Amino acid sequence: MSKKVACELCEREGLPTTKHHVIPRKVHKNKWFRKNFSREAMNETIDLCKNCHRQIHLFFSHKDLARKYHSVELLLEEERVKNYVEWIRKRG
Repeated sequence: MSKKVACELCEREGLPTTKHHVIPRKVHKNKWFRKNFSREAMNETIDLCKNCHRQIHLFFSHKDLARKYHSVELLLEEERVKNYVEWIRKRG
């Protein structure tokens, strides 16, 4: 299930990664999300190291992730994520 590729958030290499649904599966049945996002968008994933994956779920609710932060670019624009990524990159 986890493979070693670069994390798409912190870009650290050689760490086990997990798939993160950019629109979390917990909101897939919600009518608003089904109306506003295609099936492809709902199933889109990015590879994140376990540290980054855990941290973004600590920062944001599932609904906020789905509505406001449904791409790597949108996540990296958020100040808390930017600060976290800078910090974790220094840790190796």
